[in-house]
Amino acid sequence: MNDPHDPNISPALRRPRVIVFDVNETLSDMSPLSERFADVGAPAELASLWFASVLRDGFALTAAGSAQPFADVASGLLAVMLQREALNREIDDAVEHIMGGFMSLDVHPDVADGIRALAALEIRLITLSNGAVGVARKLLDGAGVLEHAEMLLSVDQAGAWKPAGQSYRYALDRCGVEPHEAMLVAVHPWDIDGAHRAGLSTAWINRTGTTYPQHFTAPDLEATSLLHLERLLRHST
Repeated sequence: MNDPHDPNISPALRRPRVIVFDVNETLSDMSPLSERFADVGAPAELASLWFASVLRDGFALTAAGSAQPFADVASGLLAVMLQREALNREIDDAVEHIMGGFMSLDVHPDVADGIRALAALEIRLITLSNGAVGVARKLLDGAGVLEHAEMLLSVDQAGAWKPAGQSYRYALDRCGVEPHEAMLVAVHPWDIDGAHRAGLSTAWINRTGTTYPQHFTAPDLEATSLLHLERLLRHST
């Protein structure tokens, strides 16, 4: 029996002209950043709290109308949080070492083949990150799929972090498409909800089998990987 709450049973969903990928955690495997914390003498588990705090402060600044670059927020928080730790180097060096980890991240195992498969459906592929374009470029280049990305975009040019509506509108304007022609693909429910409110269709990548929070608008599609998403879109109209 079909689950009435399964987002994948909607027959009305059309194949998008453009897929807008989130980058951090959606495409990139950020787990190695915990090793960077351990390298400098901080607890490895501090990495997840730090990243959640970066998002919190970035969202707060956007809500207040004063968005700042991801790297500034992230490094500033590191300088605060690492003060409490018994580091094995100067704090500025520790911050630099951890922040440098973004440029050495790899994609999740499904990403390279998934991007190639989605590109074969003749869907335009772009990225829209709360972080820097350079991180996305290095990530996709290292995975051998940079050629499939039509554009790499950052909210730095939009003036607001996702999930603010103007960040998605910036990407749509750059692509020259209407909201209903684009699909946001992300692992973050807050990103899915924001894109839905901006008029995009959405696909939630749920690699870990977690439950989608009910206080956010449900995704149009739920997939366990980018390859799974390609299979779902291949059979759409």
